[in-house]
Amino acid sequence: MTVTLDRNVEAFIGTPRQMFINGQWVDAASGKTFETPNPATGETLARVAEGDAEDVNRAVRAARAAFDGPWGRLTPSQRGQVVWKIGDLILEHVDELAQLESLDNGKPFLVAQAADVPLAADLFHYMAGWATKIEGNTIDISVPYMPGANFHSYTLREPIGVVGQIIPWNFPLLMAAWKLGPALTTGCTVVLKPAEQTPLTALRLAELIAEAGVPDGVVNVVPGYGKTAGAALAAHDDVDKVAFTGSTEVGKLIVQAAAGNLKKLTLELGGKSPNIVFDDADDGAIEGAANAIFFNHGQCCVAGSRLFVQESRYDEVVDGVAEIAKSIKLGSGLDPTTQMGPLVSDEQFTRVTGFLESGKADGATALAGGGRFGDRGYFVEPTVLTNTRPDMKVVREEIFGPVVVAEKFTSLDEIAAEANDTTYGLGAGIWTKDISKAHALAKKIRAGTVWINCYNVFDASLPFGGYKQSGWGREMGHEVLNNYTEVKAVTTLL
Repeated sequence: MTVTLDRNVEAFIGTPRQMFINGQWVDAASGKTFETPNPATGETLARVAEGDAEDVNRAVRAARAAFDGPWGRLTPSQRGQVVWKIGDLILEHVDELAQLESLDNGKPFLVAQAADVPLAADLFHYMAGWATKIEGNTIDISVPYMPGANFHSYTLREPIGVVGQIIPWNFPLLMAAWKLGPALTTGCTVVLKPAEQTPLTALRLAELIAEAGVPDGVVNVVPGYGKTAGAALAAHDDVDKVAFTGSTEVGKLIVQAAAGNLKKLTLELGGKSPNIVFDDADDGAIEGAANAIFFNHGQCCVAGSRLFVQESRYDEVVDGVAEIAKSIKLGSGLDPTTQMGPLVSDEQFTRVTGFLESGKADGATALAGGGRFGDRGYFVEPTVLTNTRPDMKVVREEIFGPVVVAEKFTSLDEIAAEANDTTYGLGAGIWTKDISKAHALAKKIRAGTVWINCYNVFDASLPFGGYKQSGWGREMGHEVLNNYTEVKAVTTLL
């Protein structure tokens, strides 16, 4: 049994997809296209225009003209209404967008339907309200070297300009919303490059953005490869800012590319998040620990991939997580009974299975899983590794798959040091009935998000981002407005 495809979805994937530049659907300047595969089968799902530097140039010119023209002339209230309309249109097409996301990414349709698509709409709705609330300040200044002089000084918060946005493949629609919502709300214009593995929902979203009344050139979508379209966007001298979500390795390349014109950057990068279960945690911690790592097939930057359990509960918790791992049903995202779909691509499948082989070669034991599932598509078994050491690759490096390493700990001070023993600092989880202990540990952990007795809780009003090599800046909440605005001080001698 599978979900019956929406007729619009069948038509969408059955037609070669162009790129969206200056309000028009156009072929790549080179005429090239690329295949986006169905990760459940490995077969071609659709063909998409392959953007490169010339297409990025066309899109940036369109974005600059729109920034200097019609978009900049809208009032904040008008901008907010348009952004709100995008959210409404997403909700009108929930099933269609969820099916596209499931086909292209592999995630279960029911998960995309219940979470990814509604959260994307909510982000636009939340951000729409900020359009009329971007404010400056009046400052009563004192100038010691000009005694007796009176001044009127104030600040303005203005849109940063043309923004290049590069989004990942793990939450394609949601990450597009996280980037586009605040950029449009603040009055910026955008060139968006979706991941080459998952371009379809970004292209469908572009159609909805046009339907919402966003002027031509304000949002441009250029699919293509990171080494060509992405690199050209990051290095472009007429792009004022780049917002990137992806691996720390690629984030460092973005930093180098942006140096040419010292464009502003925000980076939401990798993680190796600790998930800490104390001996007084309730039984829900076992299911919580499993969800922390197996949610979205482990392809989540905040995945609770390092499980630390206090000694007296270690066997119970780790065995419980392993039993849950063994019970998870893998299959096509369009099968309503599927709990975990495939990894996104052959490249990702090779990466994750390579880590599994490395871990076992180094002496780790697979208490559950440990290899490929089936003989078709990019499926990897949910895996629990024990007998690991802090120096192992599976413990140190981000795997980005359904693989958790489990270790024991004894005390709060010990676990704080172990939790922070990583180059990353994106997320963390704490499970205990002692709330004072939980808050004491939360202060010690160097991470942008700490969940207590829960995990993977996201909301448009909560800032999200990381410490250390997990990135720069914050997504969502009012904090994200700082990413897309410049502050101007104005002083008048009275």
